[in-house]
Amino acid sequence: MLLNFIGLMVVASPAVLLAVLGLAALVRFRLTEIAMARCAQASSMIGLVASLCILAFMLASGRRDVPLEFGDWVSMHATTPDAANVENRNSTADNHDALADDGTNESFESFHFRLKFVFDRLSVPFVVMSFVLCGVIGAFAFKYMHLESGYGRFFLFYSIFQLGMVLSSLAGTIETLFFGWELVGLSSALLVAFFHDRPSPCRNGLRVWAVYRFADAAFLMAALVLHHLAGSGDFELLMGTGSWPYGVAAITENQALLVGTLLLIAAAGKSALVPFSGWLPRAMEGPTPSSAIFYGALSVHLGAFLLLRVGPVLEASWVLRVMVVSLGLVTMVFAAMTARVQTDVKSALSYASLVQVSIIVVEIGLGLYYIALIHVIGHACVRTLQLVRAPSVLRDTNALENALGDHLPTAPSMWHTWVSDANRERFYRFGWERAYLDCILDDWIVNPFVKAFRYADRIELALTKLMDGKREAATTVDASDAEIAGKK
Repeated sequence: MLLNFIGLMVVASPAVLLAVLGLAALVRFRLTEIAMARCAQASSMIGLVASLCILAFMLASGRRDVPLEFGDWVSMHATTPDAANVENRNSTADNHDALADDGTNESFESFHFRLKFVFDRLSVPFVVMSFVLCGVIGAFAFKYMHLESGYGRFFLFYSIFQLGMVLSSLAGTIETLFFGWELVGLSSALLVAFFHDRPSPCRNGLRVWAVYRFADAAFLMAALVLHHLAGSGDFELLMGTGSWPYGVAAITENQALLVGTLLLIAAAGKSALVPFSGWLPRAMEGPTPSSAIFYGALSVHLGAFLLLRVGPVLEASWVLRVMVVSLGLVTMVFAAMTARVQTDVKSALSYASLVQVSIIVVEIGLGLYYIALIHVIGHACVRTLQLVRAPSVLRDTNALENALGDHLPTAPSMWHTWVSDANRERFYRFGWERAYLDCILDDWIVNPFVKAFRYADRIELALTKLMDGKREAATTVDASDAEIAGKK
């Protein structure tokens, strides 16, 4: 009972923070900056202490997982009576009793949504990291966002993000993970467009939201396929026997390839892997605290976390593992080339983060799950520090150059020796244009959809006008008949 209460505190602490800030904004009760910051710090501290208590219990008892279930929230049943049995049942009462005893006409559960959280060797380190980094960013934002007109709005979106990360980290079912996944995506897009009085952040926020919609559609399709194949979205049933990362998927190789491909698309969209990498530098339009916690530390690693969670599915198909490794390698090369030609600090750091995320994806594809988990935690902490430090880097650099009276010396890289000037110019343009991925997506995916929807809209308008014309003609005829009858 005590363990369940502690686990509930881990989930409830960010939920209570969201409720407090959300209700205050809903009833137009103005909280002070100190009050909002103290609430955010208290939420992170309570969740961190509770998660550390569960970690200590797991280490002391040797348990690999601690489930926390809240029952079925949605349950749908269906009956499949056999036609022959129905016919026999209608013929004699004896056969009816036999059917009742046999139980062939009993109902079975075709779908259920179970709210379940699991504390295991993957979720506990990830949720501890989430609380630590969210607490650091909350304390930093208290000073950094001081007197900002959107101060309360920032902390409201921050609370949505924290709750989404906790739900995603501890999710025991694919539906719970999808719910947290959506909260993270919603808060990310809203914070990219935080400065909504300027057109550029709004466009970039819309771009991020569109990419997330595509990835979420793939995630939802994977959830539906899993329910059809396994009869449930419970990760414990899907992974079969054994706890993470030693589980064995309870599906065939072809089924794992189908489900894994959809989940890989979802992970690629969330973690900005190729070809969805264009939204990552655009996300830097948001405030620096959100850039640090979202696109340098937690949100950008959520796709890798998804691949870690479904590791047994990757193990079931060697083709899927090759796809994961190949996608990671391609993204790594692309991000490394693009990071070298960026002209602002935050964009360079975003592509540097993408390089590390792609290496993590390669490690997952090779089955190095613990190494990938350690890599995620270390990289998230370092990148958070770098992005928080980013606003003062240019000021310090200018101060140092002014003190020296000259620019800082730079040593030529090996590319000046190995690559000719003409090829370096080609590579530079390739990186500057970000491998033309945005143009390719716009021309081959976005524009065809837009044209199709516009064509459907024109057809709808034409049909509406045609139906209105017939209705007006019928009304005119009725009016004429009535007028003629009146004259008679």
